[in-house]
Amino acid sequence: MQQDRILIIGANGKTGARVNARLKERGIETRAVSRSSEIPFDWERPESWAAAFDGMTRAYVTFQPDLAVEGAAEAIEEICRISQEKELKHLVLLSGRGEPGAQRAEAALQASGIPWTIVRASWFSQNFSESYLLDSVLAGEIALPAGPVPEPFIDVDDIADVVVAALTGDRHMNQLYEVTGPRALTFAQAAGEISQAIGRPVRYRQISPEEFAKSLAPHASQGVIDLLLELFTVVLDGRNTSVMHGVEQALGRPARDFSDYVRRTAASGVWKV
Repeated sequence: MQQDRILIIGANGKTGARVNARLKERGIETRAVSRSSEIPFDWERPESWAAAFDGMTRAYVTFQPDLAVEGAAEAIEEICRISQEKELKHLVLLSGRGEPGAQRAEAALQASGIPWTIVRASWFSQNFSESYLLDSVLAGEIALPAGPVPEPFIDVDDIADVVVAALTGDRHMNQLYEVTGPRALTFAQAAGEISQAIGRPVRYRQISPEEFAKSLAPHASQGVIDLLLELFTVVLDGRNTSVMHGVEQALGRPARDFSDYVRRTAASGVWKV
């Protein structure tokens, strides 16, 4: 039997790095690619895509910046075409909840003829500690254009566990796992749990989309700003409040609670000032 060689697109991402580490611990050969890898992969350079698939049997695909952007579905369709040409036997796609663009990308994968698994995730807990909200937590105030709408934050370690299970077990082929945490919290409640864990105030302040865009203007392109505005004002409009059970369906265990994430992260020291 041919031993699997697994391509990971997004080697430096929150999920990609974790998936790569887990597969290597199992002794599975991986090729984790990014713009700076030995075999480079750049979503903005389609001519770079095909080489990454040479000799691979399965792939984990994370699209940058987000499947919600224009052209994402077409990019995934091309990835599927390349995968067929290179005779891959399975693609696992990280997707997002409530995003029309992501749904189009999912449909492209499902129609491709390649065995697939879709991991459709809610908002990452780790955005508070490994992303742009870390500085806000350290400063003691999280200011976003999101109202009091609960979100069932998902632990990225759960996503990685589901993806690894999908990449290493054929029973997950042609399955869609919608993964969330076990309860929904507002951003204010999430800030409160972080505050309690680290022993200093972290408050949440809802701001207008205009104020949010203005705060980002010195640091991000207009395209990134538009994307974030869509995510905060459209995706977080209540459509994704429901708790789903994809983690348990895939792994046979419940998803980690946000409080578990907060305790682990507080103990790591990343929130210390």
